[in-house]
Amino acid sequence: MASNLPFVRYDNVQKSYDGESLVVKNLNLDIEKGEFVTMLGPSGSGKTTCLMMLAGFETATHGDILLDGKPINNIPPHRRGIGMVFQNYALFPHMTVNENLAFPLKVRKMDKAETEAKVKRALEMVQMEAFGDRKPAQLSGGQQQRIALARALVFEPELVLMDEPLGALDKQLREHMQYEIKHIHESLGVTVVYVTHDQSEALTMSNRIAVFNDGVVQQLADPVTLYERPENAFVAQFIGENNTLVGKVSSTKAGKVEVDLGKHGKVQAVKVVDVPKDGQTTLSIRPERVAFEEKAPKGKMSLPAKVLELIYLGDHIRCRMSVAGNDEFIAKIPNSNKTISLAPGKNGFVSWNIDDCRALDYS
Repeated sequence: MASNLPFVRYDNVQKSYDGESLVVKNLNLDIEKGEFVTMLGPSGSGKTTCLMMLAGFETATHGDILLDGKPINNIPPHRRGIGMVFQNYALFPHMTVNENLAFPLKVRKMDKAETEAKVKRALEMVQMEAFGDRKPAQLSGGQQQRIALARALVFEPELVLMDEPLGALDKQLREHMQYEIKHIHESLGVTVVYVTHDQSEALTMSNRIAVFNDGVVQQLADPVTLYERPENAFVAQFIGENNTLVGKVSSTKAGKVEVDLGKHGKVQAVKVVDVPKDGQTTLSIRPERVAFEEKAPKGKMSLPAKVLELIYLGDHIRCRMSVAGNDEFIAKIPNSNKTISLAPGKNGFVSWNIDDCRALDYS
C-alpha cells in the first residue's frame, strides 16, 4: 500500500503559533522519492515552518505529515531518520571533522570499521578528505558547509532537508555549492526538500518548486513552467524579473484576451486567469522577450516607448523605458552593433510576441 503513495505527503496541514492566525494554511503537497523539491518564498511565507514540521522541530496544528506512507506527527525528530543541513552549519566546535561525521553513526550504534568507511566516503563526496583532523573553527565558511552536508548524508538517509544552507556564503561560492549539491543529489538519488528565498538558487537546483506566499502554495511546478507560465501575478513577480502593465479586459476569444490600456491603446495577451469583461488584469512580460525598435513592427504587439536609462552589463544592455505609464519597463537587449544608437531620451517602440505576454490577476 505504502509503495503507491508519495514518499512525503502533507495532508491538509495547518500551523498556528497563537491559535488565531495561520502561518501555514491547508497545505497539500506530495513529494516523490528521489525528487529535489524547493520551498521558495519571501520571509514569513511559511516555507521554513513547513520544513521544520517535516523535520519534527515543529508540530502541525492540524492535518498529517506522512513519510513513506506512515504518519510521523508523533515521532520525535531523532527517530525520523532524516538528514538535516542548517544555514549556521550546527557543527560541534569541540569535535574534529571526522568526529562530527561519526557522531550520527555512533548514535545509531554502528561499529567502528563501518563508521570509518562511511565517514571516509562522505568526505570524498564533498571533496574534503584532507580535512578530517581539523576542528570547525579551522575551516572557512564554505568548508564548514561541505562538512555539514557530509554529516547529513553520512548515515545514508532517504530524505535530506536543507534550510537556507548557502545563505551565509559569498555569491561565487554559493553558486559553486549549488552545482555541487545538485550533482550529489543526482548521483545519490536521495530525496531533498530545500528551503530558500533565492529564486535563482531554486531555478538552478530543483526538479519542482513550491512558491509560497502568506502560508499558501501559489504554484507548484518545474522551473521552466514557473518561469515561462506563471499562474498568477505574485509568481510572475517573484520568479525572475518581470514587466507589468495594468489594464481592463475588453474582449476574450480563443484563449486570448484584448486588454485596454486606456490612452495608451490596446494589446492582446494569453488568457491565464478568468477576468470578466471590464475587469482589471495585470499583464506580465519578461524583459528578455522585449525588443526596442524605431518603428512599430508588423505582426507583433507594440507600444510607444521612451528610453530613460541604459546600463551596460557586458553580454546585454539593460534598457529602462517609459511604456504605457510604467517608468520601470525593462528590456534586456543583446549587446550588438544595433545597440550603439540607443541613448537616453530616444523615442521608439517596445515590441513582443503575443504568446510572451500573459494576462494574470490584478494585484
